[in-house]
Amino acid sequence: MSTHPQFRAAAVQAAPAFLDLDAGVDRTVALIAEAAAHGAELIGFPETWLPGYPWFIWLDSPAWGMQFVQRYFDNSLVYGSPQADRIAAAAREHSITVSLGLSERRGGSLYIAQWTIGPDGETIARRRKLKPTHVERTVFGEGDGSDLSVHATPLGRLGGLCCWEHLQPLSKYAMYAQDEQVHVGAWPSFSLYVGGAYALGPEVNTSASRVYAVEGGCFVLAPCATVSPEMIELLCTDDTKRALLQPGGGHARIFAPDGQEIAERLAPDAEGLLYADIDLGMISLAKAAADPAGHYSRPDVTRLLLNRTPGDRVVPFTAPGVEIGGDVEPEPALRAEVPA
Repeated sequence: MSTHPQFRAAAVQAAPAFLDLDAGVDRTVALIAEAAAHGAELIGFPETWLPGYPWFIWLDSPAWGMQFVQRYFDNSLVYGSPQADRIAAAAREHSITVSLGLSERRGGSLYIAQWTIGPDGETIARRRKLKPTHVERTVFGEGDGSDLSVHATPLGRLGGLCCWEHLQPLSKYAMYAQDEQVHVGAWPSFSLYVGGAYALGPEVNTSASRVYAVEGGCFVLAPCATVSPEMIELLCTDDTKRALLQPGGGHARIFAPDGQEIAERLAPDAEGLLYADIDLGMISLAKAAADPAGHYSRPDVTRLLLNRTPGDRVVPFTAPGVEIGGDVEPEPALRAEVPA
C-alpha cells in the first residue's frame, strides 16, 4: 500500500462569466462547492478564468480592442478585495485547495496570474506569468524569477504555469528541479484560428501538458476554459471575426507522471469538472526511469541559472532618522518570499 498522499483532484472545463467579476466569483464558488461535494481536495481553474481571457486582442486592431480595455481592467481581481475574500472563504468552507487563474489588477497594471489558496483559506502562493504571449503583451505585464516556485502542501509539492509557459524549456526545468509533484497548467481555450494555426490548436497544447507530466515526473491538471455563444455574440461583430473565434474549445485533461490520461474527457463544447484520483507513489516509479533534474541529468555539461529575485519596481528606503511625508506602497510581502 502506498504511504504517499492520495487524493482526488478536479480540473475545470467551463466558460467564464466574461467581463463580469461578481458573476465570475459566483461561478467560481459554485465550482469549488461542486468539486468538494464529489470528494476533490484540489481544483484547478483555467488561465484568466476571472474575468475571462481577452480574446479581443486577437480579433482586430488595438484601436478596435480599446472598447473592452476599461471593462476588462475594472473586472480584473484585486487581492484583498471582497471578491477575493469570497473565494478564499469558499476554499475554507469546503476544505479544498484552489489554484485559480485570474487577471490580477495591481495599481494601474494587469498580470496573468495564478493564486493558490489552501484548505484553510490562506494564501499558499501568488504567481504571475513570466512572459505574456504575443499580443497578450498589449494587456499584461511580466512576472519575475520568484514566480517559478514550487510549494510544499499537504497534497504534495504544488506548482503551476500558464498556457505557453509550457513551451519554455528553461522555465519548465526550473520547476522540475524543485521536485514538483502536482502541477496545474492553466489554459484559456483552444478556439482561436481553428484550422489555420496548428500551434494554437488542442493537439499541440494538450501534448505540451502530457510532455510536462512525463518530463517532470509529476501529475498535471490542465484546466481549460470554453468560449460561450454569449462571448461570440459580444466579440465577433462580423463574419471575419466569427471565422477567427469559434465557440467551445474546451480540452481539459489530467495526466499521470507516466503520461497516461487519467480523467474522462468532456466534449469540447461541454462544461463541467474532470476528476482523477492522485497517488503520489506513482512518481517514484516514473522517475526510476528518467529524472531529468536528478539522476538523468549531466550538470557537468548543462546547468540552469535561475534568478529568483523578485522584480519589485519600487523598493522604498530612507536613511536612519529621516522622516518623510507620504508613502509608496510596495509589492505584497508575499511576493518577496522566495522558497528555499
